[in-house]
Amino acid sequence: MSEPLVSLHQLSKAFSPGTALAINEISATLPKGKIIGLAGPDGAGKTTLIRLIAGLLVPSKGTVTIAGYDSIRESEPIHDLIGYMPQKFGLYEDLTVMQNLNLYADLRDVTGKMRKETFEKLLTFTDLGSFTNRLAGNLSGGMKQKLGLACALIKKPVLLLLDEPSVGVDPISRRELWKMVVSLLDEGITVLWSTAYLNEVERCDRVLLLNQGKLLYDGAPKELTERVESRVFKVTNITGGRRKLLFELLNQKAVIDGVIQGSDLRIVMREKGLPSLCSQEHTFEIHKEEPRFEDAFIDILGGGPGGRSELAASRAIVMEEFETPVQAENLTKTFGSFTAANGISFTIKKGEIFGLLGPNGAGKSTTFKMLCGLLQPSSGRARVNGLDLAEAPGQARAQIGYMAQKFSLYGSLSVKQNLSFFAGIYHGNGRKMEEIEKMIHIFSLQEYLDATSESLPLGFKQRLSLACANMHNPPVIFLDEPTSGVDPITRREFWNHINGLVEKGVTVMVTTHFMDEAEYCDRIALIYRGKMIHMDTPDALKHIAKTDENQNPTLEDAFIQLIEEYDANNTNKKP
Repeated sequence: MSEPLVSLHQLSKAFSPGTALAINEISATLPKGKIIGLAGPDGAGKTTLIRLIAGLLVPSKGTVTIAGYDSIRESEPIHDLIGYMPQKFGLYEDLTVMQNLNLYADLRDVTGKMRKETFEKLLTFTDLGSFTNRLAGNLSGGMKQKLGLACALIKKPVLLLLDEPSVGVDPISRRELWKMVVSLLDEGITVLWSTAYLNEVERCDRVLLLNQGKLLYDGAPKELTERVESRVFKVTNITGGRRKLLFELLNQKAVIDGVIQGSDLRIVMREKGLPSLCSQEHTFEIHKEEPRFEDAFIDILGGGPGGRSELAASRAIVMEEFETPVQAENLTKTFGSFTAANGISFTIKKGEIFGLLGPNGAGKSTTFKMLCGLLQPSSGRARVNGLDLAEAPGQARAQIGYMAQKFSLYGSLSVKQNLSFFAGIYHGNGRKMEEIEKMIHIFSLQEYLDATSESLPLGFKQRLSLACANMHNPPVIFLDEPTSGVDPITRREFWNHINGLVEKGVTVMVTTHFMDEAEYCDRIALIYRGKMIHMDTPDALKHIAKTDENQNPTLEDAFIQLIEEYDANNTNKKP
């Protein structure tokens, strides 16, 4: 067996005296020429571990060695061995693609003929050759990640560190990014890939699973998945509503996890064997299902968050009379000669979860913003509970709870100040304190009340955003990629609230790149090249992708197939 590339020995990191360790005595090795997945819930220590390996942080205890070099005593040679792509887009958005490449080449001392050859190779590798003069800030999410990867590869690394490179990236771009990284193995590059998408972990050679700074598992993903063999089941042919049944099953001790999959449920049991589940309100069938890494991930962390939503329990049933609270009528938006959204029409029923899916740059965010009143349509109409967003924008927006794609609260204000601000807008002084205290309790924000919102862990940022969006009990909620980058347990907690609100008659529109999350939707509209190219239920979309070779296609399979079919039938319209 060859020597490991990276060795971690009793590695610990504390950011201040008396606080919990961000990394707690981790010992592990990373082999050469492999992809190692790095997984764990929010705040587990994934980014801290990557920064320690990159030499950007000094360990409080223990050692990191890379190719025999110590990360503290011999940091300079280590920097020459590493390519690092941070979690947040770390390039200069006001520079072009080529200017960013030149800057990184200067920093890594890549000059002359080598620079020219490297640029040609990377621009071909990332398919960015046609965009060298475009500002980085104007790139789609997938193209930004490709540029970040290109800059990390300016000088061929021995070790490539990728901190959640696929967050906010659509399935097609994510697949392309994955293929690009896998091809690097042929060049002997070792990859450490941190991710919130656990289906990506299944493709890795090994996985390090962290929780609260500790290493819970180090080994092959398949071996961890085997721990839930014969404990995973699909619940089908449900009568009486799948959301209500999910809540009921999640509150039974025998069930440790459950999610919605179109019209069905996927559940993980505490023990092996066919479960004897029953319900007074529902009838259903149970079938054995192949386990996934995510099932084992939830299991090793002690199970999911259960099936109760205190947010939904605190809400009264929505009494608004409109059966289609959200209406898009021929919505079109142009920016100069560019048409971002072209004649998009649909209605959303009361108490429905409606998904807008599409690749980066397809026009879904433009459509979303027109329906929220954040963009004025060039033509067409958007209505919420009968109110035209162009004619009565203030009244219409008062009907909406909005959670933005990027964290959009006041970062320099504390958690309590943000809550106070939004409560004051909607409730004045009458019920202000009552609503604040309720949200603090529901979202477990007590520990962070005096912290600035920008300093919160990602999961708590999302909790605070959802709390502020629901401060006025809106009958319609718009969620723009609400769980991007958060771990599966936080995602389940979030969807418990949404499912509970929908059962109270709240109407929800959501955009997401996470296809398992899109399974929660009642209907999905697929937006591509500014047009709505398909609309149906998740099950109907998956049925389109069914073949003799793939009898159980995923929603991601359907997403990719519909996009590819549209391109094949509209080749003359491609830019």
